[in-house]
Amino acid sequence: MFKKIITFLFISVLILSCKTAKISSNSTASKDVKLEQVVAGHNEVFKDFSRLNIKASAKYEDDKNKQSVGADIRIKKDEIIWINITYFSVPVARALITPNKVSYYEKINGTYFDGDFALISNWLGTDLDFQKVQNLLLGKALEDINKDKFVMEIVNNMYSLSEKKPKEIQKNYTFEAGTFLLKNELIYQKSENRTLAIKYDSYVPFENMIFPKEISIKATQKKQVSIDIEYNKFELNKEAPFTFSIPNGYEKVEIK
Repeated sequence: MFKKIITFLFISVLILSCKTAKISSNSTASKDVKLEQVVAGHNEVFKDFSRLNIKASAKYEDDKNKQSVGADIRIKKDEIIWINITYFSVPVARALITPNKVSYYEKINGTYFDGDFALISNWLGTDLDFQKVQNLLLGKALEDINKDKFVMEIVNNMYSLSEKKPKEIQKNYTFEAGTFLLKNELIYQKSENRTLAIKYDSYVPFENMIFPKEISIKATQKKQVSIDIEYNKFELNKEAPFTFSIPNGYEKVEIK
């Protein structure tokens, strides 16, 4: 169970200052707005930073389990994502993600993983790497979007972008009018009947930046797994350690 929770926290989204007002847009989507304007506006939301330290809570549920956990998430931009999971304030699992490797261990069953991104990609049914995981944490579109590959239409007063020639894996991104914040992300693999749906419920401003506040994730393969995340506190550009060491005697998890 905790392995599954960790996997979803890898693609979970960022940050809440509990006394900060939510961002909302009253703008109306316009047919005069071009796809490249939406993409440019979306990219302009993201300012540069060096580090993010986050305290979060998450609710996980599948057909057999329902669990609430806490998490400390630390990001060193483009280099490290570190996650410490707690249950009633007791550490139960820890993960370290770099551009080259994914590692984690969990104390309940005494298991660990140390390898490539196959752990996350296989579980979610879509190829992921460090940059894509970081994008998802920041509320940024999973991949670069351009007018040659995507087409745009207005749906429910938002800009909906989908691939012109969808292949085996189909992708759709929905952006809010006015702010160009990412609201929904859908990845569907038809042959395997696998769907990953990510919804960014709200955003908050903090220190001249904008971050997601809440996220809802649903992954459907043979069964559906969902996780809701809320971020309670964060720090920007402050040093914090990335302590990680797999305990002796733990059993390695193999990817099948």
